Amino acid sequence: MRLSKLGGKEIVNLNDGGRLGVIADSDLIIDEKSGKIISMSIPDRRGQFKLFGDKSEIEIPWNSIRKIGNDMIIIEFDENNKEGWF
Repeated sequence: MRLSKLGGKEIVNLNDGGRLGVIADSDLIIDEKSGKIISMSIPDRRGQFKLFGDKSEIEIPWNSIRKIGNDMIIIEFDENNKEGWF
């Protein structure tokens, strides 16, 4: 799949059904040596008022992605259990 095909897809968490954002608002972290995608960095917008310039993010390992569909990307993400992601 080409990177351009990922644009505009909604990111949904399989664990709680929560919407984390849209891939257009995300950054991909890529290993420079291998060219493989390591993770996605998504702006954290979960209902909290942020001050100007406060940009907290959620980093989701690429191996947490379970399915890439036509309209959304389904991930299995548990913020409380980050061990073993990398």
